[in-house]
Amino acid sequence: MRAILVLLVLLLAPPAWAGQDWVAFDRGPGFALIDQGRAAPVITDAADHSVVTLAAAELRADLGRVGGGSRDERAAPILAGTIGKSALIDRMIAAGRVDASPVRGRWEGYAIALVDRPMPGVARALVVIGGDPRGTAYGLMALSRAIGVSPWHWWADVTPGQRAHVRIRPGTRIADAPDVRYRGFFINDEDWGLVPWAALTHAPGERPIGPRTNERIFQLMLRLRANLLWPGMHKVTAPFNADPANAALADRYAIVMGSSHAEPMLRNNVGEWPGAADAFDYVKNRDGVRAYWSERVAANARYESIWTLGMRGIHDSGMVGPSSPAEQRATLERIFADQRAMLAQAGAGSAPQLFTPYKEVLDIYRSGLAVPDDVTLMWPDDNFGYIRQFPNDAERRRSGGSGIYYHLSYLGAPLSYLWLSTTPPALIREEMGRAWDLGARRIWVANAGDIKPAELALGYFLDLAWDVAGTRAQPIDDYVARWAAEAIDPALAPEIAAVMAEHHRLNLQRRPEHLQWFLPHGRARPSTLSPADVADRMAAFEANVARLDAIEARVPAHRRDAFFQLVRYPVEAAMRANERVFAAELHDRLRDRDLAAANGWAARAQAADDRIRALTSYYNGAMAGGKWRGIMAPEPADGQWRSYRTLPVAVPVAVGTPALPRHWPTEGKPASVVVEAEAARGNWRIIDGLGTNGTVIGSRIGQTVRGTLAASLPPGRWRMAVDLLPTYADRDGRPLELTIEMGGRSFRVGAKRETGNDDWKQAVLDNRLTLTLPEPVDGGDRRIVLGATGGGVIVDRLVFSPF
Repeated sequence: MRAILVLLVLLLAPPAWAGQDWVAFDRGPGFALIDQGRAAPVITDAADHSVVTLAAAELRADLGRVGGGSRDERAAPILAGTIGKSALIDRMIAAGRVDASPVRGRWEGYAIALVDRPMPGVARALVVIGGDPRGTAYGLMALSRAIGVSPWHWWADVTPGQRAHVRIRPGTRIADAPDVRYRGFFINDEDWGLVPWAALTHAPGERPIGPRTNERIFQLMLRLRANLLWPGMHKVTAPFNADPANAALADRYAIVMGSSHAEPMLRNNVGEWPGAADAFDYVKNRDGVRAYWSERVAANARYESIWTLGMRGIHDSGMVGPSSPAEQRATLERIFADQRAMLAQAGAGSAPQLFTPYKEVLDIYRSGLAVPDDVTLMWPDDNFGYIRQFPNDAERRRSGGSGIYYHLSYLGAPLSYLWLSTTPPALIREEMGRAWDLGARRIWVANAGDIKPAELALGYFLDLAWDVAGTRAQPIDDYVARWAAEAIDPALAPEIAAVMAEHHRLNLQRRPEHLQWFLPHGRARPSTLSPADVADRMAAFEANVARLDAIEARVPAHRRDAFFQLVRYPVEAAMRANERVFAAELHDRLRDRDLAAANGWAARAQAADDRIRALTSYYNGAMAGGKWRGIMAPEPADGQWRSYRTLPVAVPVAVGTPALPRHWPTEGKPASVVVEAEAARGNWRIIDGLGTNGTVIGSRIGQTVRGTLAASLPPGRWRMAVDLLPTYADRDGRPLELTIEMGGRSFRVGAKRETGNDDWKQAVLDNRLTLTLPEPVDGGDRRIVLGATGGGVIVDRLVFSPF
């Protein structure tokens, strides 16, 4: 009987790793990947692309990790190869043993199927076919994930469990391919983690970040199904292309290399530009700049790359030279033409190219800059997870398409967030999902900082890029529970998901790096929270850590390191950062009127600070046998970039050894009435995983939404405010607007979103934008209708306070 490889599903939901319906961990019918601890052989064609050979080696090692190390070369094999590059696969196709049409010509597509008599002398095989080499590699890595090897097995010490038997169920037919063509991340602000770790611990014999570290990064990318890397570019980092071994290694792993918005033509300007910063001027020093770019084109044209076009100044600064918008436009258009001519002359004229209108460059673009039609426009967020602009109708028709540059970590104004990864997966889903709907589908790049501790957020970003519809369809708690089942333990997964949901809820209200209520160089002042608000916040944090303690006692021994770095450290460190700040504030408030109480709070602030140090010391030292020494640096990590970072917390000194106070003061809670937005009846979208209580409502692209709420107000006059997330409207330059109907009257309230102004600064630190009704509201029972037109409006709650 001829086995036919059939495309049954593109795995819209759930993703392949989320369920094990095609893999069983017992002895039975189907195909034995591992039988009595012995693994099936993995066979590839030596003539195939090197990434297939490398991925096959990873799968062999993973089968050994799960099965115990031995291999049965006489067992039914896993046959893997790329159409047109593997004689083994091509012979099977020519003989009619498999139908390759589901993946032929599909970008990075792969298929996995059980095939009877695939070739003479082989009764049965598990066949992995790729439409291109990366597709084959992703198919092999899909097998690794299915047998229980996490993509983070090395990067987060997710040690696989042991299995005596692993089999593919009979009838398995899987085909898959990505939605977003280029998906990857940007290593950035690596001074505080990745570079010290690589230099001190992982690869002390090479300048960081060198081939040994890059190989680990490339292996992670294959497992996460990412294909594009923007390498680190700070001054402490050796420029990626300064060592030719890096580019050659990327080519072996089939990794597409690019460079950030500030580094045109694959040049690391901070580390490679030979002259002064003011000489990086295309008006006054065109020949010097062209020679600098041409050198890189000549060296790298033979590799698969995405070439960043345009020009900014050295180290993420504005372009030197032209000053007026007209001069800037004309200079950039001349630069585009010259850069593209260089690529064409080197034989790389058809290579993908992108242009990122980031920071001040967005203003130049908006002034009428002409970007070649086949160049991808990379739309940036505002550095805090809210996308500033989406493609319009004309931009969606461009042959180069659009992409998104999105931040999961950031060094910059108003305050950086470099320590703990607290961007909720739900915000990634909302903003990147809206970008997909509005046509930004070609390139997605996340600024991942040091990679760690952004494991959950980065994995979610890349899963979403691979399968937009399927990943969006999952409730966030379900996704996180599947992540926890894979990384920690299935029995603990729902509890871990609940802890992470509370972690993201609390830290969206204020990130651990933003526990400073004044801007750098501003006048110091305490937080704006009342004592009762602080008590509520700390009670929630403490309850979450208590849940964490109860879970930790049940974590399997082989997953304790993974649990610490993925869950314990970020959750408890965030709580302790809040405890330290608010206890210090209580000391300052009480020291002139109740010295004994103030002394107790000083001791508590010191204890919280000590605990952060102890947690970090364990992370960098004892965890995983010291493997990650140098990777973790609590914020504020040092005295660099002070204009963008919180000041060190002034931890008060306790006198003697006072008992630590346990109960936070609760006085002073403002009288208010809160109505949660998700109570609205109508056609607003319900969005899980965001907002003060974990649920918000959102408007719809191209539609008008309306919903009715009820509020019961005590007698008197009340000020009504509506809390939104500080997103941007779908159309460039439009304010966020909301209509409010109440008592027979209609009001339109809104906020113009201007990135960089004081309102924006406050909004991104609070993750809240408050719209206030211009007139007071009388007490009594109120029927309120909320309305909005177009996408981008996300409502958290209504707050009524005495007028």
